[in-house]
Amino acid sequence: MLLELAREWGESAIYLAGDAPEAALPGWWEAQWRRVSELARRSKALLLVDEVQYLPQWSRVLKSAIDEVYRLRLPLHIVVSGSAALAVGAGTRETMAGRFERLVIRQWTARDLADAFGLERDEALERYVRFGSFPGSMGLVGDLPRWRAYVRDSIIEPAIGRDLMVLQPVRKPALLRQVFAVATGHPGEIVTLQKIAGSLSESGATATVAHYLQLLEEAYLVSPLQKFSAREIRRRSSPPKLIVLNNALLAGTLPDDPPTQSSDPQLWGRWVENACIAFVVANGQTVRYWREEPLEVDAVVDGAWGKWAIEVKSGPHTSRDLAGLLEFCRRWPEFRPLVVSDDEYKDVAERTGLGRLTWREFLWDGVAPLRG
Repeated sequence: MLLELAREWGESAIYLAGDAPEAALPGWWEAQWRRVSELARRSKALLLVDEVQYLPQWSRVLKSAIDEVYRLRLPLHIVVSGSAALAVGAGTRETMAGRFERLVIRQWTARDLADAFGLERDEALERYVRFGSFPGSMGLVGDLPRWRAYVRDSIIEPAIGRDLMVLQPVRKPALLRQVFAVATGHPGEIVTLQKIAGSLSESGATATVAHYLQLLEEAYLVSPLQKFSAREIRRRSSPPKLIVLNNALLAGTLPDDPPTQSSDPQLWGRWVENACIAFVVANGQTVRYWREEPLEVDAVVDGAWGKWAIEVKSGPHTSRDLAGLLEFCRRWPEFRPLVVSDDEYKDVAERTGLGRLTWREFLWDGVAPLRG
């Protein structure tokens, strides 16, 4: 993205890579900043810094640069990017307050895969559910061992072994990895912290497990959804619903082939539900779940899309299975009900008087087809 911006701006842009070998040399940044300042004094300019978290004391250095831009009123735009969410987040919170606009680049969607790799819609959607959407892994899908090694070694391990453990106080690294493994083994499931702690080989207090789930969320790996409730205390004390934010993380830790609807319908249904809810989270919506035994709603959504209560049903179901959705919308009528299902079962929602989309329609366009 930054390189495309640099090409658009031509000679008015300067691109720097924070992870380049020369960036570690003493005086490198000062030399680059003199070059940028001279360019900005002549005309409008653009500075692009990729992998900014690798620059020593990057947030302090950048704060000083931005203050100089304001002081001298230089016509300079500064764009920095970083692949380590925790490192960039920590730096902006500590020293950059009031000096930046933050943009979180969401996970790739099935539509992005289709556009980038020339895939037909249904093929892109199938890949999105079975193999996730990390673009660097798409060329290896035909060689599953290599694909799985790429996801494990180039995505999961750097995110956990480098970003999380280096930047955050993790007293029990093995426990953190096990919490991540529990999340990838229970996508779309409501799991109590006590159950998570009890299933781990290393004992850990529930508070530690909750903290590690929060770290995984900050690293954009797992989202532990809170329960929807009018009472704040009840919401915070409820067990989380575990959503893995890219299905590649599921397939990368699975010893077998990713499921299909014919090979393992039950697991396929869980992966479709996880993909649908992760898609909503990636689009910046506030997502929770609702449950009052025996009733449940998979996702309660609030945000730019509007207010929606969404039930994902992959596979056979009847109107009785939508009782939770009906009850929730009776209590909170401001939420619109939506059933996301397979093509052959979409008439169930229609007979019940509920909004419906197939999971393919939902993962392609979100709720846009129903918003008009």
